Amino acid sequence: MSRVVPTLFLIGPTGAGKTTVGRLLAAKLKRTCLDLDEEIELRCGADIPWIFDVEGESGFREREARVLSELAAQESVIVSTGAGVVLRPENRAILAANRDAVIWLKVDLKTQYDRLKHDKGRPLLQVDDPKAKLRAMAAEREPLYAECAGIQVPTGKASPTSVVRRILDALEEK
Repeated sequence: MSRVVPTLFLIGPTGAGKTTVGRLLAAKLKRTCLDLDEEIELRCGADIPWIFDVEGESGFREREARVLSELAAQESVIVSTGAGVVLRPENRAILAANRDAVIWLKVDLKTQYDRLKHDKGRPLLQVDDPKAKLRAMAAEREPLYAECAGIQVPTGKASPTSVVRRILDALEEK
């Protein structure tokens, strides 16, 4: 790459591949990838489902906002966010302030559902109709992703390596 790439933020729905792509992108750019959910778990000493059970979604979102603020202050890292990070205005403000470095990984509902239908580690999807829940979350969150992201990369059935290539091409164009 011909220029210095700042801290990058990956946003998008559950199952878009943010963690996988973030790690590959970090390796390619010789950076550290920090997964927001993993950082929350490290600081809390408990996994995300447990945090949801004990503190509810609002308690989790409080933790998420604090940790995002800390990670955003770091230099030259890749931050893979959780799907709901855009729900809080203070998080959107952080992301919008770094808009050119915010990459929205877009995924269609069928691919997303196929990737997640057996995943029991997603508290918000432990409902009778996870497909309807994914559709409702997309309706609420997609406008917020669009508000924050300077780069949009469709993932679909593309390999994570191919998605990384698309991101690097998009960054080169900025």
